Amino acid sequence: MDIETNKEKPCLTLAIETSCDETSAAIIADGRTVLANIISTQIPVHQKFGGVVPEIASRKHIENVIPVIDECLKQANVKLTEISHIGVTYGPGLVGALLVGVAAAKALAYTLDVPLIGVNHLEGHIFANFLANPDLEPPFIALVVSGGHTSLVHVKGYNEFQLLGQTRDDAAGEAFDKVARVMGLPYPGGPQIDKLALQGNPEAIVFPKALNEKGNFEFSFSGLKSAVLNYINSAKQKGEVINNADVAASFQKAVVDVLTDKALSAVKKIKVNTLVLAGGVAANSALNAKFTANCEKEGIKFYHPNIILCTDNAAMIACRAYYQSRAGLYSDLYLNAVPSLKLTNL
Repeated sequence: MDIETNKEKPCLTLAIETSCDETSAAIIADGRTVLANIISTQIPVHQKFGGVVPEIASRKHIENVIPVIDECLKQANVKLTEISHIGVTYGPGLVGALLVGVAAAKALAYTLDVPLIGVNHLEGHIFANFLANPDLEPPFIALVVSGGHTSLVHVKGYNEFQLLGQTRDDAAGEAFDKVARVMGLPYPGGPQIDKLALQGNPEAIVFPKALNEKGNFEFSFSGLKSAVLNYINSAKQKGEVINNADVAASFQKAVVDVLTDKALSAVKKIKVNTLVLAGGVAANSALNAKFTANCEKEGIKFYHPNIILCTDNAAMIACRAYYQSRAGLYSDLYLNAVPSLKLTNL
């Protein structure tokens, strides 16, 4: 008897991510093994505009989604007929961009007669940590920090979440981009601020930190952003020399201090011993350094994804879709894009 024929076939998840300006497709096996994670970025396209132009992003997704899926299947050495289910980001994000991915996923699910799974983009960012850290298990506190979101989440189980707090206005990544634009730095601004800050003094300028009350897990970065703009404009009007490196370092310190203090406070209040970082801003060197140092000091386990899994990617969506499938959380073919989708307390 051929022993190979008795081996159980792996559960293969194909996922699509098109929430903003990355067209991505990924295939993972049994929830945590990445076979392929293809990302087609539009940064060069949007750079000349200083930010993402939604209509252009949608058109580029239409051009890229099929080639990206084809390349994903090729790299994973998997046939479409072997796919167990299809996962797709259906919100939050840019509505036109989301619709491209949702339409492609629905077409594949219908054609292959496999389950469709709509995934919340924020939950996907959290689940990137399961791919990067094989030993990670719930419960833990997750801080999701990206261009569009800043949220503190108590992850009680693979399908059980409690939103502790989120931004009331600008997300941390959005503040980074807006401050970078005023300073004349190219898009995307976050990595530029991070790089420039290494040359500056983070104590040079004291910028405000909002919502500092004990036990408050809400965030606000609009006032901080305005304070930086006012500082720069005031200095220009007075003819003073502006040290951009000091501005970048001081602004970054204010953001990092708030994020770190609130996240560690949440860990202590909820009484868990694990903290994870997720989202594009999770790649920030100062944020990672402070979290690493403080968690080590407090005896807290700290996890974060590698840079590829920090940014928007389909592998994280596939991981989330897998755990939804295990709980029977499927979508029907009426699934639609929900640009303002919230993180649901499950």
